[in-house]
Amino acid sequence: MLDAWDAAAAPPSTEPLAQLVYGSRLLGREPGLVLHGGGNTSVKTTVTGITGDPVEILHVKGSGWDLATIEPAGFAPLRLDRLRALLTLERLSDTDMMNELRCASIDAGAPDPSVESLLHALLPHDAVLHTHADALLALTNQPDGAEVVGKVFGDRVAVVPYTMPGFDLARRCVRLLPEAMRGGVAGVVLLGHGLFTFGDDVEEAYRRHIDLITRAERHLAERAPLSRPDPAPPRVEPLRMARLRREVSDAAGAPMVLTRHDAPDVLSFVARPDLASVAARGPATPDHALRTKRIPLVGSDVAAYVRDYRRYFDEHRHRRGAPLSMVDPAPRVILDPGLGMVTAGRSSKDSRIASDIYRHTIGIIEMAEAIGTYTPPSAADIFDLEYWELEQAKLRRGRPAPEYTGEVALVTGAASGIGRACADALRARGAAVVGVDIDPRVAAADDDDYLGVPADVTDPAAVDAAIARAADRFGGVDIVVAAAGVFPESRTLDRLDMEAWRRTMAVNVDSIAYLFSRLHPFLALAPRGGRVVLIASKNAPAPGPGAAPYSASKAAALQLARVAALEWAADGIRVNTVHPDAVFDTGLWTAELLRERAGNYSMTVEEYKRRNLLGVEITSARVGELAATLCSDAFAATTGAQVTIDGGNERVI
Repeated sequence: MLDAWDAAAAPPSTEPLAQLVYGSRLLGREPGLVLHGGGNTSVKTTVTGITGDPVEILHVKGSGWDLATIEPAGFAPLRLDRLRALLTLERLSDTDMMNELRCASIDAGAPDPSVESLLHALLPHDAVLHTHADALLALTNQPDGAEVVGKVFGDRVAVVPYTMPGFDLARRCVRLLPEAMRGGVAGVVLLGHGLFTFGDDVEEAYRRHIDLITRAERHLAERAPLSRPDPAPPRVEPLRMARLRREVSDAAGAPMVLTRHDAPDVLSFVARPDLASVAARGPATPDHALRTKRIPLVGSDVAAYVRDYRRYFDEHRHRRGAPLSMVDPAPRVILDPGLGMVTAGRSSKDSRIASDIYRHTIGIIEMAEAIGTYTPPSAADIFDLEYWELEQAKLRRGRPAPEYTGEVALVTGAASGIGRACADALRARGAAVVGVDIDPRVAAADDDDYLGVPADVTDPAAVDAAIARAADRFGGVDIVVAAAGVFPESRTLDRLDMEAWRRTMAVNVDSIAYLFSRLHPFLALAPRGGRVVLIASKNAPAPGPGAAPYSASKAAALQLARVAALEWAADGIRVNTVHPDAVFDTGLWTAELLRERAGNYSMTVEEYKRRNLLGVEITSARVGELAATLCSDAFAATTGAQVTIDGGNERVI
């Protein structure tokens, strides 16, 4: 492990909180040490209280902050005397402990402190750093983990058997550590959990941390995992992902995002002949179960996994001594040689987090098996963490998710204008979006909940490839917004350009017919029912002179949508049409063209934009919001409808 401490860049020890921020970020940027909010750090200082008296303070990482990006405001300042008093108690529920920790804060606006704050307070050093290092977990997740740790570190560390985090762990350390930490101990190894190091300042604690992790890595490197040939990536039919997603969503009781992974390390792992055995032993550390469940599904029998999870819950439900609410039993990680690894989550971010964690779990299992036998904490220990009273409390006070959480939308013409506005509106309501456009800028904003695919919608192979990417990235498609379109140069029929006619029909009609035909099976598998919105035009019900190709193509597309509404209703798929008019913030309208058109009517540009019955401006964002709303439950009983958004047009009315 690289020692990244830069004495020239680091704050001095005379600025302990600033130094803690610096050291925490160094740890947080290493995925092999900390993943997705894991780990915690602290420093002890003395401040002058409001009465003028000195107050010993523990600044400890707060809930909701990530070590990689933490700021001084991310540390909760707690009164040390209060924490040390709590350590004298024999019993304290974790809910009461968290209440006491909040009450110990000298800043009412500070974040909730780490559940391991008492352990930070117990350790008699100014700076304390804690991570869940992969290398350490590979050493400790062994049948003889304590012996392995002793062999690697000697008397440099104290060892604590696996214990539930929170008050139970703090009390166990109260009993074990005073005797165990005599001499030159530089850290505490919590079996199946992680590493604590400490020092007179953050720099010393950090260098000790890196030194101990490096020793672990060197020991593991002496017996590297056996190399195996990289299997060829499987060829996966996109509809297989959609069917699997539907089964997982049904098991979860809500739409889920599924993401497929076929990197070489993943494929090598799922090809292990003992995959069913090693994968069924549990997560590298119990808190990972909150993101990945206790074990992955090996194969693709979701119903069997659900039955096994219910048995696991029933077997352990009385351990916590209080009524428990079972979390949904759907798998979060699926390992199948025919798929690779598939991760699931209520959002695309949740799916990515599950992937990140299990990719590291794969490495930990491989390292652990190379030096012995991968043996993580027991199923009972994992259940205790998964159904911890603090986690149950989070479930009870959880906020409602945005309405399209877990759903996937495919939007054509998404690089700009109305298509982009539709994509933005759906993302704002929780959907993951696949944006398709011939403009390569559509791929510029790739994010957890957005996949941009440059593709010509008139090219069937490109459309098929975009659908396949949607299935791999998000698992399927629930919502389609067909917004791609072209408006050729205005000409009267006697001057008709047949090449422009054919091109307009290809983009505005033929591509939609092909898209609809390919997406119907996916929409039929949508957990909450498929939804389609066609972005047509005022020119469909009320054509104007000089726009024959555009008007005819939009009218034809409207008929396609009406036929789809008739044919797909039995599959629970709703198909509705939006007719915008005078949307001036799209690429079709330049400032110069707007001034010219406004001048023709002796109007200002602002007056021209509001040249409708209601006197309102029609923007892409308004069209996008309408399209998103048509996909909502408010329109659950509506299909085949045509909705205008034009401020009121006499010819249409």
